[in-house]
Amino acid sequence: MKDKIKKGHKDFLTLKDYTKEEIEHIINIAVKIKKDGQLYKNLLSGKNLALLFDKQSTRTRLSFEVGIRQLGGNCIYLDSKSLQINRGETFKDSAIIFSKYLDGVVIRTYKHETVKNFADNSSIPVINGLTDLYHPCQILSDLLTLHENGLLRKDIKFSYVGDSNNVLDSLLIGFTKLGLDITVGCPDNYRPSDKILRCAEEQSKSSGSNICITSNPAEAAKNADIIYTDVWVSMGDDESSEKISYLKKFQVNSSLLSYAKENVKIMHCLPAHRGEEIISDVLDGNKSIVWQQAENRLYAQKALMVYIYSNIKL
Repeated sequence: MKDKIKKGHKDFLTLKDYTKEEIEHIINIAVKIKKDGQLYKNLLSGKNLALLFDKQSTRTRLSFEVGIRQLGGNCIYLDSKSLQINRGETFKDSAIIFSKYLDGVVIRTYKHETVKNFADNSSIPVINGLTDLYHPCQILSDLLTLHENGLLRKDIKFSYVGDSNNVLDSLLIGFTKLGLDITVGCPDNYRPSDKILRCAEEQSKSSGSNICITSNPAEAAKNADIIYTDVWVSMGDDESSEKISYLKKFQVNSSLLSYAKENVKIMHCLPAHRGEEIISDVLDGNKSIVWQQAENRLYAQKALMVYIYSNIKL
């Protein structure tokens, strides 16, 4: 296994760039960090990392700010509206300047091309905190949560229901990288993009994953071990009554859960629109592992930074 781990990753833009072994290794680091918060406490000593955010954030901002400081680094929060980027300075020029002052940057923005542009033109690590296409940091937390609950297995039915968005895109990539099966329940007109499906299907040929996409919510939930959902209207999207009407039958409620296994676990990357994609009784109920999932953002992201910034011997 050691020779399959690639060294020298500078960036974390999408899970497509990481191998199965690397992803599993990051999860293993996260497990150790969660057990012992003092591990790697000086890893980022003397280093300055910035959070460059175009989008509002709770979990991403808190987990990275706390995580960077717990690893001994200094975190600088930047709103792009207060920088020269807002006055027309190019991302290329900004990336060069960031590289002169900083040791890393986490970017949370709209266009995925922005983080790619930064990474292409910087000499420091660039981490994707969220774009319109991908949310890979969230999936690291999800995989850690599944691992802790004994659910990171091939024989588990994992069902995502609702809108096809950046979280689902990254779930499809992550699951097919690891050889795990995934079921997607969504309306026909809100399926994952052809590009993402082609990527996931190509990966599944070698990993052995099975991808099932259905427009029938009961079929998606039937015998599910995990049901995962997300908001129906993402940041930057226009709220559409037509879209919501299509998605209503995919709401995670007691009726949908009646098709799943008795001990089904509920996941949601948050924030939740209670009463829309999920009802409060389910979100707050004893089947929910949502709060564990949210807490794990801290450990998963610390583990990612440990992997990028250190030379761990496997």
